[in-house]
Amino acid sequence: MKTPRQWALVTGMVTTAVFAVALIIKLRPQMALLGVGSKAPAFTAIDLRTGRPASLANYRGRPILINIWATWCAPCRVEMPALERLAKKFAGTDFRVVAVSVDQDDSTVVDAFVRELGLSFEVLHNQAGDIRQRYQTTGVPESFVIDRDGVIVKKVIGPAEWDGPVNEYLVRRLVDER
Repeated sequence: MKTPRQWALVTGMVTTAVFAVALIIKLRPQMALLGVGSKAPAFTAIDLRTGRPASLANYRGRPILINIWATWCAPCRVEMPALERLAKKFAGTDFRVVAVSVDQDDSTVVDAFVRELGLSFEVLHNQAGDIRQRYQTTGVPESFVIDRDGVIVKKVIGPAEWDGPVNEYLVRRLVDER
């Protein structure tokens, strides 16, 4: 027969175990950090050209660069010309540069920015900003290069020289993979 002290100890251990399991279940998604080798999370946004919803599924089977940015972000403005040059360098291939704005303003603000800089690559607007949670961004800009299988092969926090030789080589390799 167990004493009250033993019952209290067993009850305490069981309670601790239950709370530990609940905590692990709650924190597990936050511990699974998104990075190179991860499957790119699905997202939806509005395509500025068509006004229609677009998603990651629209690019299935293609290598893409997803750039998460905002019009108020000075480093994003600096980075945009390099993204434009990269997109033009790979025009005629199935590679796509997809810039996803997380501006909370309506799409007219994003549209004006795109026209001002003369951007020709695909620009989407995720006004709710939920792509930031899905891709676990810490700020803007952040970019993800995704292969044909939907796997992240490169993650960059901050602006990058996207038309430089290292990035051009990476994109060329992804385009040539069949």
